[in-house]
Amino acid sequence: MSEKPVTAAPMLAPGVAAMLFDGTCKLCNGWAAFVIRHDREHRIQLVAVQSAQGQQLLGWAGLPTDRFNTIVLIKDNRFSIRSEAMFKILELLPRPWPWLSLARVIPGTLRDWLYERIALNRYRLFGRYDACRVPPKDHEQRYLNAGS
Repeated sequence: MSEKPVTAAPMLAPGVAAMLFDGTCKLCNGWAAFVIRHDREHRIQLVAVQSAQGQQLLGWAGLPTDRFNTIVLIKDNRFSIRSEAMFKILELLPRPWPWLSLARVIPGTLRDWLYERIALNRYRLFGRYDACRVPPKDHEQRYLNAGS
């Protein structure tokens, strides 16, 4: 699912991708750390959905700003959610990660059903932080901020 809102995505320069994730979810933070580790070209900016920037981008996409059950990728003024967002993130990483996109042969409804089961149970399965984690000093430039 890739949607294109009427206006340009706020705070994002052309060609820059933003990955919105639940900043209190341990699984989501693990995924963010994975992206930082493998995105050596810095093609993806990270944004916690609880941040002011995350809230603004969720609003721009017309997504709920109070329920965070999906990952969102915004690129070129389009956004993707659930499994499609995951595949698009993998495609932005170096080999071998884009090869996992071959799993798109699995019907989207089945992929998203599985995604939803994990997303709805992620706190119970993986735990959660009491508050949004602050980016480590050596990764601050990887997170979208108001000055970007």
